[in-house]
Amino acid sequence: MSLFRPSRIALIALSLSGGVALSACSFQPVHSGRLAEAAQMQLAYAAPNTRLEQIVYQELSFRLGTSARPDAPLVSISVRPETAVAFRSQTANPHKLHEARVTGDLVITYRDNSGRAPVRVTRTATAQFNRSGQVLAEQAAELEAQERAAKALAESLRLAIYAALAP
Repeated sequence: MSLFRPSRIALIALSLSGGVALSACSFQPVHSGRLAEAAQMQLAYAAPNTRLEQIVYQELSFRLGTSARPDAPLVSISVRPETAVAFRSQTANPHKLHEARVTGDLVITYRDNSGRAPVRVTRTATAQFNRSGQVLAEQAAELEAQERAAKALAESLRLAIYAALAP
């Protein structure tokens, strides 16, 4: 029994020192709290023309912040939806997988008389949905897929804005 006593003492000492070392660490969520609040870029947004543009503008203004200043950079977005068959195969299955594709053209115009050229970015996002032969269900599925794709597009454009406006 005396052979195990030094190893027990070493194990207890190691666990206590590990606990003390880890007590200095802290965890903070990336998408909320102080880190999310620091990401405000104070941009102005153009008026949306379609429901999908409205979704993209809302997501961007929520994530990046808004500004009413007349010299704030103006973000303009044009969103184009498309629908296509996701996989081209011969099947008798009436439930065919389709894809809603949303393409967004973003332009950031500087309004501070600095003479900087506008920033132009184009991104595309997709979402899949099924068609089953029921007209109302197909329309609802397609609209829902377009809205999911618009939210994914907004996230992609948000990252592109960070990259374009990074100091």
